[in-house]
Amino acid sequence: MIALTEASLARANTNPSHNSYLWRDEAWTLAEARRTAATPKVNGQDFSDGRPALWGIPLSVKDCFDLAGAPTSCGTKFYRELHGIAAQDSWLVERLRIAGAVITGKTHLHPLAYGITGENAEFGDCLQPGDAKALTGGSSSGAAASVLEGSAMAAIGTDTGGSVRVPAALCGIAGYRASLGRGDWRGGAHLAESFDTFGWLFHDLEDGPMLGSVFGSTDTVDAKLPAKFAVIHDDFLHDCEPGVVTNLRRCQTELEALGLTATKADVAWWSNARDIFAPIQASEAARIHLGHYAEFEPSIRQRLEWGASLSDATVAGLRQQHLQFRKRMDALLAEHELLLLPAAPVARLEAGAHHSRTRGRLLRYTVPVSLAGMPAVTIPFVEDGHPAGGMQLVAACEDDARLLAVAAAVGTARKFVA
Repeated sequence: MIALTEASLARANTNPSHNSYLWRDEAWTLAEARRTAATPKVNGQDFSDGRPALWGIPLSVKDCFDLAGAPTSCGTKFYRELHGIAAQDSWLVERLRIAGAVITGKTHLHPLAYGITGENAEFGDCLQPGDAKALTGGSSSGAAASVLEGSAMAAIGTDTGGSVRVPAALCGIAGYRASLGRGDWRGGAHLAESFDTFGWLFHDLEDGPMLGSVFGSTDTVDAKLPAKFAVIHDDFLHDCEPGVVTNLRRCQTELEALGLTATKADVAWWSNARDIFAPIQASEAARIHLGHYAEFEPSIRQRLEWGASLSDATVAGLRQQHLQFRKRMDALLAEHELLLLPAAPVARLEAGAHHSRTRGRLLRYTVPVSLAGMPAVTIPFVEDGHPAGGMQLVAACEDDARLLAVAAAVGTARKFVA
């Protein structure tokens, strides 16, 4: 275990921008590895040798969760100074440490987790290991980078409007966004409570059920796996890169090879999803960061000010629209069991390019699932060693276990073919 931890630490912050982590302490991590190595075995644990499934595994944690003895920046120097040093672990960190995971540090994020590109004016834009001209995507930017560079075998992220799904797709790795309400946010910094979910970024789809069990049950012993799924209608894909569309068809074929029956889903009614999501998100974020707007970069400050300007009546009306949208999404998944669509319409975000319009283009693919509070797994595609766009497989709320099982089956089938 100590050797594995040392090897992981040697790869930390080796992405081109050297900022996968915003906080790390090698001495602390090595002490954690020694503590975990000395933990006595307990009968009935996940492994036959009496160890829990995460025992000794190097994991990174997004820097919006408290870790005792470390600052929590939420992607800003302002909050790093204001919060000071955390006195106790967040629920999530506590759970990981009890499970025997070795935390390698706290990772980079888009400021306040309020962005989807991984750009950060204060800590530098997060660039992909192996590609100095490509952004990781965000807001779980450092989480994705830590997995790619090999400093973590899996990484904790969060997903409000796509912040796990998009980095996973752009970086060619797997991602899991849990159902809304899974886990406990004690010691975690919210962006918008109505949409914030826990998530993982990782390499192998087969690891999804084990990783997902940190947030809630992923047991499928008594569950009948899905028999069908819907693929997003072609009309929705008008702004999607051809290569991403090609991989959507490939993913459809992979699911059909598992025995699932495919149909088409017309979701023209998603056209107002961002009009519902964005103001509710801004209103909730404005309340959380009240009094501090001037401390943040202009694009985020403007969103917070806009959120604060919305009347109670306006927000109440939007919440009614949100409720109706969720009902329609629930009906859609009740009919089709699973839904397949791209996690992002592009395979790459160029570093240094102007991405003011990119946000809207990406959110068009992720926000409907966020509004519904549904779980999703990003199924990655890589061609010639480069990320080629990821697909999101979506399930009904609290159908996480069956979703992860299907995604794991895709991963197993890929290795069998290879």
